[in-house]
Amino acid sequence: MSEELKARTLKVEDLIEYQKGAVVSKEIIRKGTGTVTIFAFDKGEGLSEHTAPFDAMVQIIDGKAEITISGNKNFLEKGEMIIMPANESHELHATERFKMILTMIRS
Repeated sequence: MSEELKARTLKVEDLIEYQKGAVVSKEIIRKGTGTVTIFAFDKGEGLSEHTAPFDAMVQIIDGKAEITISGNKNFLEKGEMIIMPANESHELHATERFKMILTMIRS
């Protein structure tokens, strides 16, 4: 974690910028017990179907996203969150550009 982020009030959506045609990520916290990462997805971008060995919580902080978990499509917008269960396939797609916080907890 960057020292300039510690012990100060931050506007999370300002910590990462959109880039045309890209998915941008920035790790905020990395510990043995988990990570917190922010992402910015340009419209039409995404992460292909995959699994993770840990539960993960996605919080949308700007825009709208389509998150599919085990074949079930979920449409989220700013202020909403979803928990992606460990070992279940999931993928993310930017129906319009969006930013999110990904919190992964290791068990």
